[in-house]
Amino acid sequence: MLQTLTDWTGQLAGLLWGNVLTLAVLLGVGLYLTVKFNFVQIRGFKHSLALISGRHKQTECEGEVSHFQALSTALSATVGTGNIAGVATAISLGGPGALFWMWVTAFFGMATKFAESTLAIKFREVGADGVVAGGPMYTLMNGLKMKRTAIFFAFFAMIASFGIGNLVQVNSVVDGLSYVAPQVKEYSWLVGVIMALMVGMVIIGGVKRIAKIASIIVPFMAVIYIVAAMIVLLNNYTAIPEAIGTILNHALNPWAVGGAAVGEAIRWGVARGLFSNEAGLGSSPMAHAAAKTKEPVREGLVAMMEPFIDTLVICTMTGLAIIVTGAYLNPPEGVAGASLTAHAFSQSIGEGGAAVVGISLSLFAFSTIIAWSYYGDRSVKFLFGEKAVLPYRLIYTVLIVVGAIVPLQLVWNIADITNILMAIPNLIALVLLSVLVNKLRKTYFENQSAGNE
Repeated sequence: MLQTLTDWTGQLAGLLWGNVLTLAVLLGVGLYLTVKFNFVQIRGFKHSLALISGRHKQTECEGEVSHFQALSTALSATVGTGNIAGVATAISLGGPGALFWMWVTAFFGMATKFAESTLAIKFREVGADGVVAGGPMYTLMNGLKMKRTAIFFAFFAMIASFGIGNLVQVNSVVDGLSYVAPQVKEYSWLVGVIMALMVGMVIIGGVKRIAKIASIIVPFMAVIYIVAAMIVLLNNYTAIPEAIGTILNHALNPWAVGGAAVGEAIRWGVARGLFSNEAGLGSSPMAHAAAKTKEPVREGLVAMMEPFIDTLVICTMTGLAIIVTGAYLNPPEGVAGASLTAHAFSQSIGEGGAAVVGISLSLFAFSTIIAWSYYGDRSVKFLFGEKAVLPYRLIYTVLIVVGAIVPLQLVWNIADITNILMAIPNLIALVLLSVLVNKLRKTYFENQSAGNE
């Protein structure tokens, strides 16, 4: 039964992702918005850093969390197993060139994140109790009067929360820990139970508790992983130029590696790039909608740093570590995904490297699971009302245990299918409202230049 389901979902995922139209739309919208917004990811980069660090002061506004907490919550969802397992999977299936296409997806994705989070603030709803509700479903409903499309997005966002935000995360933790300690595989259900209990204690408290935990975990876990990755790269620094050449060759040179190989690099690079940084997916705007700001563009600028941190920094380090160590060439049997990254780290810095990957993976997955629970419960509230939120959280917590024991490929297939189905309505909203976002962008930067708040 499970094998049949795995095969069927694999065929559907392949149909959705393995065609030129899907890739053209995903990259095309990012390219269009980049040009439309006058390369805001470059021109607004410095100002974005000032907003995140708090150097740019603003008056306190309605909302539930700070800029940094909103970014941390969104990053806790994006900086997850995609940075460890997703990169490894992309390189395993698409070759080293897939990393280049993850970079392309991230660069254009910065403009996409800017747009979707700007709109999230513009069209959010703030209740009498101060609780915020926002995201693509509210943008579609309040900004475009497309209620049916908004329902479509919210439904697939709810389903996606069980896949990309839950099952994939805990499944990859088991995979990564099993490389360090093979006996973990026999007790995968126990890993699921432990994570379920930890997640349950956090998500019952809602977005404020999630944001508070995320703002502590995200910087800590990112530093640990980046330091370990830097050690691997420093140990193999002479191989880095050759690795970059290999990446570019496999990504862009069909005469050297074959047209089919370049096609696979594009497919898996874009798919895993979207999975990792979630640009265009419409998930992180739900976190940014809760920010304490009255200025939509300001939160858009904060949000656009996610693909930079997630993909251009952390994913790059993972990918380079796998390539410079040669771990992807002849991995041991059964080593793929998170375990391939653990294998690469252990090749350079011994068993301690694999342990760091296992620990980082657990922290990454935990933070992603709690952030995606918020995205899911906002979608559930939109669809069924506040009374449905608690039952959703309970089901979400139980499914963590299920995710620890189901086959890895089935979980990835479900994530890929739901990702693309929730991205479609969000991308429609971004294109249709791009003129509004550009107007808001111009007004904001004109006021900044004039010294006006």
